[in-house]
Amino acid sequence: MEVKRIIVGALETNCYLLADGREMALIDPGGNFTKIGQAVEEMKKAQTADLKYIILTHYHSDHTGSVTEVKSQFGGQILISEAEKNYLDFKIDKFLADKEDIKIGDCQLKVSYTPGHSAGSICLIGENLIFTGDTLFASGYGRTDLEGGSEEEMKKSLARLRQIIKPGMTVYPGHGEIFIS
Repeated sequence: MEVKRIIVGALETNCYLLADGREMALIDPGGNFTKIGQAVEEMKKAQTADLKYIILTHYHSDHTGSVTEVKSQFGGQILISEAEKNYLDFKIDKFLADKEDIKIGDCQLKVSYTPGHSAGSICLIGENLIFTGDTLFASGYGRTDLEGGSEEEMKKSLARLRQIIKPGMTVYPGHGEIFIS
């Protein structure tokens, strides 16, 4: 699977474009549609791939700011945890369940509920990699004082991630540098 990081918006949110075979997925399309759209076009030409999914790790606008423009321009199903539904102002194609598999080409990402930063934060686990949204960064974790957040839930989610993340896994956070566990 090819992974491209696109840093967007005032909060320097990490948006990720994944491609495998003839399918692509976009994770957390934040605040710069022009930059994201250009990356999708480039990957589409290089891989001869179509956008299958737009996956949101949580509802915050720095991770969802371009979602409707991306959907309008490139298609793809918008996916997010159902626990985020009360915070959304756009249409969702499918709500994700904990431990559900998302198939992109020959690769799979497993959904892992990790509430704390928001009520329905999720991480996406692949073979030797994980997309953590704002649940885990190289130097800490996301805020828990925003609507839907919970310090107690975050502690449980971080404990769960300690069981999931193995040494040598590549961690793709929602902000900051990509790192190896």
